[in-house]
Amino acid sequence: MTARVYITGVGVVSSIGLGKQAFYEALAAGRSGISAIASFDASKLGRSLGGEVKQFRAKDHLTAAEARRTGRASAMALAAARMAVADAKIADGDLRGPRTAVVIGTTMGEVDVLEILEDGWIRRGTNHVKSALIPKFASTLLPIHIARAFGAEGMQLTLPGACAAGNYAIGIAADLIRTGKADVVIAGATEILQELQYAGFVRLAAMATDRCQPFDKNRQGLIVGEGAGVVVLESEAHAVRRNANVVAEVGAIGITCDAYHITRPHPDATGSISAMRQAISRSGLTPADVDFVNAHGTGTKANDQAEAKVMHEVFGDRRVPISSMKSTIGHCMGAASALEAIGCVMTIETGIYPPTMGYETPDPECDIAVVANEARKGPHDVLLNNSLAFGGYNAVVCFAKPGRIDPSGFQGDA
Repeated sequence: MTARVYITGVGVVSSIGLGKQAFYEALAAGRSGISAIASFDASKLGRSLGGEVKQFRAKDHLTAAEARRTGRASAMALAAARMAVADAKIADGDLRGPRTAVVIGTTMGEVDVLEILEDGWIRRGTNHVKSALIPKFASTLLPIHIARAFGAEGMQLTLPGACAAGNYAIGIAADLIRTGKADVVIAGATEILQELQYAGFVRLAAMATDRCQPFDKNRQGLIVGEGAGVVVLESEAHAVRRNANVVAEVGAIGITCDAYHITRPHPDATGSISAMRQAISRSGLTPADVDFVNAHGTGTKANDQAEAKVMHEVFGDRRVPISSMKSTIGHCMGAASALEAIGCVMTIETGIYPPTMGYETPDPECDIAVVANEARKGPHDVLLNNSLAFGGYNAVVCFAKPGRIDPSGFQGDA
């Protein structure tokens, strides 16, 4: 009973809500989490908006000691992990020991802590580096804070998989369970909104001025966001033994690299096409089984055109519904596909396809079945979560109703 991997709990820190219920309701309503940035002065960059999580306070979710030793990225990840464990109804003590692992993805980790350290060093010299911050900045600590909180003594792994990091974390976590290396994995991703990466997207001319409009003909680019999404994954045997409430099953992950360009996807989308086909076939399914695709959907010209090609190549003339959450929460970078995975879980539970907001003018080069501006219901047995990232990362994870995946596709995986 090791082939099936179940999701039994989810936790969310996002600009549209803290916790599963608030996140689900806002997502289905198409409620925007984009607002004026308060944590730094973005006006000098010619932009002012982001998907900033304004209602999060570490002290509301962490112990005083945890709040002291974590940066914002770790604090959000730990808070989301606590929510996920509570949602799964697992007692903290049941996670202790070597059979529980933690896998967390990110792009830049505790970049705010690193900024403070560098500012002291560069502006005032090494004697002004705050030594108390040095143990807080390393991305390797992201899963360690969670492991320490729950006593998880299994594998601890940070995956800096750029904007595909969430899918990488969940897909690799599921494989840890399938190969017998863990019974439970706390997996997801976290990212903070910070001036350095914000300025980088502005300099790349990738940032929209007022809104993100994925797949729309007049789209101008992305809006940066932040947050954390964490899920509890369990082996079938572990979930059955404790009579867990199973909300979704994790199928295969398809992983490829474009090996083409540092910031642009391959114009023929060959790597992304291959990744999606892998996720489907290794889950024991066919393209005809897929009901809905959660898009990477950044709102940039190159990304959206590439994803449209993927949809046509994989599904042919079949118009599978597709939507992008980035129109409401922004592009949360490393955390993006983790939050979007939780959106997929929402769709499996409710049958609701979240809307792509701001879709007004169809683009002939993105002739796909966008769920535009209003949520709608539809078949929801099998979903794909698509992600692309700088450097040519492509990662697609299949999610399904429990029992819908064919586990024979995983035989022989190492």
